[in-house]
Amino acid sequence: MNQSVLKKIRVVFSILYLILITCLFVDFTGLIPSSVYKSITFLQFLPSLLQFKALFTISSIGFIVVIVLTVFFGRVYCSFICPLGILQDIISFITKKIRRLKQYRYKYLKSFSFIRYSFLGLFIAGLLSGYTLILSILDPYSIYGRIASGVFRKSIVETNNLVVSGLQQINVYSLYHVDLKPEYWTILAVSLFFLLIIILFSAFRGRLYCNTICPVGAFLGLISKFSVFKIELDKNSCTGCHLCVRSCKAGCIDCETKQIDTERCVACFNCLTVCKENGIHYKLSSRKELTKGEPIPVNTGSNRRQFIAITALILAAGVKKLKAQHEVKDTATKPTGRDIPVSPPGSKSVDQFNSSCTACHLCISVCPTHVLQPSYTDYGLIGFMQPVMDYKAGFCNYECKKCTEICPTGAIKPIELENKKLTQIGIAHFVRRNCIVRTERTDCGACAEHCPTKAVTMVPWRDGLVIPEVTPEICIGCGACEYACPTTPYKAIYVEGNAEHAMAGEPDKQKQNIIVEDDFPF
Repeated sequence: MNQSVLKKIRVVFSILYLILITCLFVDFTGLIPSSVYKSITFLQFLPSLLQFKALFTISSIGFIVVIVLTVFFGRVYCSFICPLGILQDIISFITKKIRRLKQYRYKYLKSFSFIRYSFLGLFIAGLLSGYTLILSILDPYSIYGRIASGVFRKSIVETNNLVVSGLQQINVYSLYHVDLKPEYWTILAVSLFFLLIIILFSAFRGRLYCNTICPVGAFLGLISKFSVFKIELDKNSCTGCHLCVRSCKAGCIDCETKQIDTERCVACFNCLTVCKENGIHYKLSSRKELTKGEPIPVNTGSNRRQFIAITALILAAGVKKLKAQHEVKDTATKPTGRDIPVSPPGSKSVDQFNSSCTACHLCISVCPTHVLQPSYTDYGLIGFMQPVMDYKAGFCNYECKKCTEICPTGAIKPIELENKKLTQIGIAHFVRRNCIVRTERTDCGACAEHCPTKAVTMVPWRDGLVIPEVTPEICIGCGACEYACPTTPYKAIYVEGNAEHAMAGEPDKQKQNIIVEDDFPF
């Protein structure tokens, strides 16, 4: 077979896969069925590993498949499957087109082994300790998820809204306006920062990010040193023209010694298409070749001290968590604080959710009511950027369990709808001092009207007025009452999270009021 076909296969497959996985994050119409989400994210390495750790099911063995593929074919994951890697290739391709060809040449780069293994060690420490902030910052899938959800999706929605405004001027209503919920600028800044780093690295040094920072790339690189198939130089045919070097995005081909650092090779197959002497091949490696390799000297002096110092700071910050103080707005006089944040249904507990979520924001993208929002200090430092139930932004739809169906890490476990309707993720608390029935001496009842389980009801108070009362036993913490409460600047009713999710009692079916998303709240 003509080995140049391998590059064409890689390009077609990777582009199609990137389109599919990007659609999961940018789809604001809800057209993509939940059943296909896990099929598309099945081979994402860290999410699959965490899901296997949490659920131990056959459907979560994607990381094992990736390891097997690496054992046989090298780091094909990095070029075929990793969305962040594919994004880097696209950026490199665009850069090549807008710069003159003679100025756009890759070159052999020395291996930054200490940096690469330091990030891998930090990553493994985070995985073993359950300190997922490290995982979410370094995991390539999660980085891409936040870029797609926080940057690409917002850009598409803003474009849609702009088009909608233009069409409405000519009485065309085939499209509809989509609301974007505001988020902390620091969370968006993190996504933009990583996007900028990816653009700069890709534009000038190809896959430098993958071979210096990415811990998944470092781990798979260790395995690829012993892969069955490798790209190798034929020393007898090679003329030292450096064409392969100039096309190598990983900077791993050394024409002087006629060696390829297979640990850094991402199996993009670009080099196979440029060699005019047929001096480079993708073939079965011999045992003799597998044992070759010159040790690369590494200066570990000041770099090692810096790494240890930075690691110590991160771990110290993880031990000393910030107390989540999410200010809940109520009417006028009495501010209240949510001591325990509300984690999504299916997450079982706040601690379990924090230890498994990598903040890829896929659940945030698919949530139809936008109640899931990136956290800032809600969970403390350990849960920075992880999804939290934000009842200022929305409420948890009683008939929806989409987030439980698509989570790729197992942080939000699958749950049947009937069980979800009884899962108590928090309990509503009524602050009478803030209610407008008391402060304004007027009727309201918005909270009771929109409570799907009738845990909030109106009881006689004074002067012919009725006031809310909460029955904690049947409250599920959906936040419909808090979202509907009209009081400002603080809310008169708010949901306090359950550290461990519980099961609520059965609601009275005759009194129950099912909220339809389209007509909520008023």
